[in-house]
Amino acid sequence: MKLFFISLGCDKNLVDSEKMLALLVSHDIEITDEPEEAGIIIVNTCAFIQDAKEESIEVILEMAGLKTSGACQVLIVSGCLAQRYAEEIQKEIPEVDAVMGTTAYDQIWDVVQKARGGTRACFLRDLGYLPVNLTRRLPSVSSYTSYLKIAEGCDKCCTYCIIPSLRGNYRSVPMEELMEEASLLAEAGTKELILVAQETTVYGVDIYGKRSLPELLRKLCQIQGIEWIRLLYCYPEEITDELIETVKREPKICHYFDLPIQHCNDEILRRMGRRTTKTELVQRIRRIREMLPDVALRTTLISGFPGETCPQHEECVAFVADMKFDRLGVFPFSAEEGTPAAQFPEQISESTKQKWADEIMEAEQDVIFRKNEQLIGQRFQVLVDGYLPEEHVYTGRTYRDAPGVDGCVFFSAQGEIMSGTLLTVTVTDARGYDLVGEVYDEEGSD
Repeated sequence: MKLFFISLGCDKNLVDSEKMLALLVSHDIEITDEPEEAGIIIVNTCAFIQDAKEESIEVILEMAGLKTSGACQVLIVSGCLAQRYAEEIQKEIPEVDAVMGTTAYDQIWDVVQKARGGTRACFLRDLGYLPVNLTRRLPSVSSYTSYLKIAEGCDKCCTYCIIPSLRGNYRSVPMEELMEEASLLAEAGTKELILVAQETTVYGVDIYGKRSLPELLRKLCQIQGIEWIRLLYCYPEEITDELIETVKREPKICHYFDLPIQHCNDEILRRMGRRTTKTELVQRIRRIREMLPDVALRTTLISGFPGETCPQHEECVAFVADMKFDRLGVFPFSAEEGTPAAQFPEQISESTKQKWADEIMEAEQDVIFRKNEQLIGQRFQVLVDGYLPEEHVYTGRTYRDAPGVDGCVFFSAQGEIMSGTLLTVTVTDARGYDLVGEVYDEEGSD
């Protein structure tokens, strides 16, 4: 029987999807890219914000239509939306044969078998359960860039965030299991390993009694075949000098920190449930740059948090211009059902939230454009992502760019270059968020 699999949402969800795919393929399930010819359809959903929920529901309904009119015999919904609205999905969409929560993805083969046997069921586990770490993966995007999810859940409980209710408390994956998984990814061709979790910086505290991310990084650097290691989702208050020093000393680790700060105003940070202040943010950012002068810093912000005033918003815009983040994303506040912030008074209008988000991005755009112009003439190692035949150029990324969220480098080259190749490119121009360059020929240049 053929399987059509849809993975929605974040990179952490993508890891779950790749593990489910590998398990199903090991049981002789064939993967297809055509939903119309699939006997089994699985939708791994997201429910982080309203837009994500709406997308998940639209996809489920579309696949439900295929079940009533096509070859599909089994429709399974997994992930965050299934965890949050299991009962509603089963009641409102009878075409769905099974729903699986976020801690049940290691049961996927059992779920498929029961659904094929006619059993309509709900598979939810306690959110404190850590699923069996399926170390084998079936890459769904590329084989040379892979995400390594080092922990499940979160203990921060920010007032705007639903994740603890969907993913449970923070549970680190044992280091030996992560090493096995990363080694298998390297054998399969992974060159860039991106560490993810709801928060990577407190890895190991729950099982080892201390922050163990530096130790994990040092061990991962020993795996042959891995060339780049990138860190995402590092809460600034948890970034220690030891971690920065590890990044500095290990040549495989990209000088790149993704530190979601959400805002800079102390009152907004307090009401968000964040555990830092503006002064502490400034100190930590300066410390990182002091120890790693060439570091690329990415952050995310929320605009229009309930009760936010114009002066508080303007303070955030000024902070962005002053801190000169290398990369930045901003999201209008989403009042998520079940979160404290959704019940806060003085909710901001959608138009104002979007207007404020645009103003923050305008401030950041000026920073990035100026920084990119300063990179002209410099040489960078670039990981090739693909070829654009219409423009006759290759596209790739420097250590400063995470896939899917940051910029890229466009360059031409003689001959064919395989995706996943690492080569040196000289930057010749800056075009907005992206760079233009040419392959550096050591024998014929300079």
